[in-house]
Amino acid sequence: MTCRELYLAARKLLADSGIDDAGTDSLLLAEFFLEKDRTALTLHGEEAPSPEQEKTFWNAVKERAAHRPLQYILGKWEFMGLSLQVGEGVLVPREDTAVPVEALAKRLTGVVDPVGLDLCAGTGAAALGLCSLLPGASVTCLEYSRQAFSFLERNLAAYPEYQVQAFFGDVLSPKTPSKINQKNLDFIFSNPPYIPTSQLSSLQPEVQKEPAMALDGGEDGLLFYRAICSLWLPLLKRSGGVLAVEIGEEQGEAVSDLFAQHGLKEIEVKKDWANLDRCVIGTLQ
Repeated sequence: MTCRELYLAARKLLADSGIDDAGTDSLLLAEFFLEKDRTALTLHGEEAPSPEQEKTFWNAVKERAAHRPLQYILGKWEFMGLSLQVGEGVLVPREDTAVPVEALAKRLTGVVDPVGLDLCAGTGAAALGLCSLLPGASVTCLEYSRQAFSFLERNLAAYPEYQVQAFFGDVLSPKTPSKINQKNLDFIFSNPPYIPTSQLSSLQPEVQKEPAMALDGGEDGLLFYRAICSLWLPLLKRSGGVLAVEIGEEQGEAVSDLFAQHGLKEIEVKKDWANLDRCVIGTLQ
């Protein structure tokens, strides 16, 4: 088969398998495994790939048809211009997370070389994204999954120009903040698990293949927000310290109330590109 024929066959299989954006996924797989982007498929699509390329491409297509996340198949994904390693055991970086990262960077404008934490850091996407906006920032990433921690370390090592370090620990444990041994922080960021436990079984098949540990926010989805406010907020500067979190689309009011109960001011709910609530940010005064 030619490269174009393989691409068309892949697009049909993915569409028949219920993949939402079969065309885009097929193009990305063709670019990665056949070394043919959209332009190359148009101009040179009649070329035949090597037998090994055809085999690996078709194996990848079948994995995607079985709803394995595309990011896991490719082994890397882009976030805010950064190329991050991903795979089983770590949450896939999503465009939505740029909303709280950008909101935090804006709130920190004028702070010289801000120092802070990224709780539930996963791949390190948020910490590295923040440093790309604020190169003088220094971030300690906290992650409790051994599998995710491996990806975190590799991604941080790929960007040595940024001051980001990895720390293994449980956000929910009252003992962990003292082990970090940091006080008077300029900011705390978190994209914690926030899906109510009862909703996990109704998630998209691809999302269900991501680690439940990175998704399960407890009975009402607010477990981690409560822990962050009670255990971690005391590490912030009492005047000017900023807390920014990613939230589920129906959690803006509840998380804002938690922020207010713990003394945060200038509380804002930020929306994502689909006009859904995606971030709550507040400042201690």
